[in-house]
Amino acid sequence: MRFWRQRLSTDVTPSRAVVLLSAYAAARGLPEPAALCGSWFGSSAVVAPFVSVSASSFPTVVDVDAPEGCVGGGWFGYLSYDSADPSGRSSGVPGSAWGFADHVLRWDLAGGCWFESLADDPGPLLSTVEEALSSSASLTWTASVLERPSAASHSLAVKACVSSIEAGELFQANICTRFTGPFSGSAAALFSEGVRRLSPSRSCFVSGPWGSVVSLSPELFLSRRGRRVTSVPIKGTLPRRGPADDGNALLLRRSAKDVAENVMITDLVRNDLGRVCEVGSVVVPSLLTVSPAPGVWHLASTVEGVLPSGVSDSALLAATFPPGSVTGAPKIRALDEIALLEPLPRGVYTGAVGMLSPVAGLELNVAIRTFEISAGRIALGVGGGITADSDSAVEWQECLHKAAPLETLLATPPAV
Repeated sequence: MRFWRQRLSTDVTPSRAVVLLSAYAAARGLPEPAALCGSWFGSSAVVAPFVSVSASSFPTVVDVDAPEGCVGGGWFGYLSYDSADPSGRSSGVPGSAWGFADHVLRWDLAGGCWFESLADDPGPLLSTVEEALSSSASLTWTASVLERPSAASHSLAVKACVSSIEAGELFQANICTRFTGPFSGSAAALFSEGVRRLSPSRSCFVSGPWGSVVSLSPELFLSRRGRRVTSVPIKGTLPRRGPADDGNALLLRRSAKDVAENVMITDLVRNDLGRVCEVGSVVVPSLLTVSPAPGVWHLASTVEGVLPSGVSDSALLAATFPPGSVTGAPKIRALDEIALLEPLPRGVYTGAVGMLSPVAGLELNVAIRTFEISAGRIALGVGGGITADSDSAVEWQECLHKAAPLETLLATPPAV
């Protein structure tokens, strides 16, 4: 396997490229594209033009030498939360699904588009991609207003969780719910519009015979470059009503409840990484940073560590998955509480979506703000961290604040 690249003379944006490639693929019976947009591998986007993501276990790779900042190709896919649910429930999509692409389009931070390949003869692939990008196409979708479970049912789950915390069984747990409805049309178009309108920093799109995942996440679960590992857990939320600071950013940083949530989960992530990283290498370079995300402000912290030689990505995931920010502390007890109190499986939501590259390493998001599309239905999971002083009405409102930008997106497809 070798590395090859060429800069393309195109002004097509990554979100537009996903639509053009999807339409081109549909007309020729090819698989859908896979895409990472926002901040991935030191680039603004990585798109695999045609790759089918199918049920399979987490892959392994053999490193390939390449210039700094390149990606080349690799495995796109996801690990669903269901794969770690102690109840054994499933939303119906595979618990783990991956697909290999030996060539990608990569947009650097300056906006330049590169065709990168691990194939021995990338010429025919490049011609196909250039033809697709020079075409014109419009795609859209149709969806109804999402159906929600009652606020009362979520309130009961939150109160039960608070009781468990007060009994000393755990410190906190994420309690989530699931909004669902019918969907038809292009999942790629939904992803493209989500990227264009919301600018999420860790968005992903993968698709296969089972359906599609449209993840518009702001959160990094894991990044591994060489032996260095980084996680940026998000915990703590208040609504954001515009691009400027509306005062809630400061209120969030001063919120005792939200700060406590973040500190507990940061400590959990630090402990998770400490299970596989070199002794003394795990540090927290950034704590309690207020960050904007679609519709909300978040508190984010950064945890870093160094893996010893010989520790695989699979071992790293075994120590850290599912993400601490969407489970709770202690994590094993939180998983049991979630299985007891949430009436539906989570599916891909609160799992991880991303890419494993033999050139660039591993990057996975936390699959929040994520649509799961399968068999003519679409699902959106939302939730929040519950602590001893959680108010069930406030927690329900937090769910609605998180869902609002995505519900608006879903209800306003582009005209064709």
